[in-house]
Amino acid sequence: MTELDWHAERGDLEGLAQLDREPAADQGIDLVAVRRYRLSRVRSRMAALGVDAVILSDPVNIRYATGARNMQVFSMRNAPARYLLLTQDHSILYEFTGCMHLAEGLETIDEVRPARTASFVAAGPQIAASERAWAQEMAEEISRLAGDRATVGLERLNAGAAIELNGSGIRVVDAQHAVEIARSVKSPEELKCVAASLRATEIGVGALREAIEPGLSEAELWSVLHRSVIAQNGDYIETRLLNAGQRTNPWFQETGGNIVGADELIALDTDVVGCHGYYSDFSRTFHSGPGTPSREQRKLYKVAYEQLHHNMSILRPHMSFRDYAREAWEIPEDYYANRYYLSAHGCGMTGEYPYLYHEGDFPASGYDGEIVPGMVICVESYIGLEGGAEGVKLEEQVLITETGREILSRFPFEEDLLK
Repeated sequence: MTELDWHAERGDLEGLAQLDREPAADQGIDLVAVRRYRLSRVRSRMAALGVDAVILSDPVNIRYATGARNMQVFSMRNAPARYLLLTQDHSILYEFTGCMHLAEGLETIDEVRPARTASFVAAGPQIAASERAWAQEMAEEISRLAGDRATVGLERLNAGAAIELNGSGIRVVDAQHAVEIARSVKSPEELKCVAASLRATEIGVGALREAIEPGLSEAELWSVLHRSVIAQNGDYIETRLLNAGQRTNPWFQETGGNIVGADELIALDTDVVGCHGYYSDFSRTFHSGPGTPSREQRKLYKVAYEQLHHNMSILRPHMSFRDYAREAWEIPEDYYANRYYLSAHGCGMTGEYPYLYHEGDFPASGYDGEIVPGMVICVESYIGLEGGAEGVKLEEQVLITETGREILSRFPFEEDLLK
């Protein structure tokens, strides 16, 4: 098999399940075990932090805790449009109007009720009354399930709804602490979901690579990945990060109508919420042809490759975040101004805890903690001169094991750019 046609091999993607709760025997994934593990992780972290109940409105966190999926992107903006009330022994999913049937059969959910959408677009000038009614309903249910003066974790709610709930005698804290720590360690069955999502995304990136041709717009090229992800029952792409030529430097310029020119670099960050809701997050940089890469293009690529592989090589179980920053690759002065904003980050159903910062950024932004087995870490590199013509983005997804690390992403690097 050549580097160009490797992605045509579907391998373990055959028989990919269509929904989170469908039988997954053909994949060898026990999705019931995945859901039960995730729910138990949330509850154990709640107990450790003294949180009696959480109200989750982030649709990714609802899906993590229960497996229930519904209009994730819509729900991110229209909160609370659907939300989960979770205690140590009970779970109630308040589902969007007309959608209550979607959670049927999920063993992680004890009750499904219609949600009360406490947002301005839903309530208009009656928003304050709607928020008071929402908070009163939640306070009564929390008191019934967790007792009076319970400690409740909240996230992503209108300020008015949170203020009303806080004024009802409930102690309000941040739910993200418990949920992010819970999400950071993956079970063996979760890792099968991660692998399935990665393989599907790699097929899409392979199709995109083959479609590269001067004269296409960035958006036309990026759509190849979208089509493949959706056709394989992935969910969506979180960002618009595919750029060509001058728009590869600096990084974080959104995909647009720019036309890919001859012999330019094309940089891509996948950021795919893919199969089973798991994040496929790796970056590659390609050459548009028809000629060969220039000396400067190869130099940028090889420097990024060196940074990426050094920082992967130092990852180990029970390493502190501070030690990682100290041992990480020292970014040359010429590239420091345009450095990626962090060195590595956790990865699960999206990018998540922890963030691992460069040593120079650690005093202002960094925090300490421990890299533990079961964490999936995405190691980042962006190399481009300040004011330079082009830049290179590379990234790999790595599992921390009991004895070291395992690279999860399999998409090849560009031999022509490593010469």
